[in-house]
Amino acid sequence: MTERKPTGASWRSWIEHQITEGQRGGAFDDLVGAGKPIADIGVVHDEMWWVKAKLRDEEIDWLPPTIAIRAEREAAIDAALAAPDETTVRLVIDDLNRRIRYVNSHATAGPPSSVVVVDVETILERWRVAHPAPEPTPPSPSPASAPEPAPRRRWWRRTRRA
Repeated sequence: MTERKPTGASWRSWIEHQITEGQRGGAFDDLVGAGKPIADIGVVHDEMWWVKAKLRDEEIDWLPPTIAIRAEREAAIDAALAAPDETTVRLVIDDLNRRIRYVNSHATAGPPSSVVVVDVETILERWRVAHPAPEPTPPSPSPASAPEPAPRRRWWRRTRRA
């Protein structure tokens, strides 16, 4: 298959010859997706469909950082409000503020960033409202009917006094 096209052969016949030789040699056996229908073959796509599909398949973020940070901000605030304790809330908000400061201070692609850092104390106040502290349980009453036992005397003290 790495041979050069002969001078007298047309491109069409040369390509057909290469395909036929590959089929005889088993070059197309056991390919991924062999015998399966092509996905979305009848769907009309926009002009950038393949780029979007590649980005989705590779899990690449395709938004400019100045726009993506807005969605990250909302998601981080929601995650902080759902956190189990105040330490986790502080960690989530501190990490978010670090990313916001980075995007705001660096020249990146896309529109300029106007996202402000999040006030940790404001989020903590909202978290405290959503997660009230459990009320302290009153101490259980000790049984008053049982008399206290007399203090026990040690054997060596008994022997000295006798």
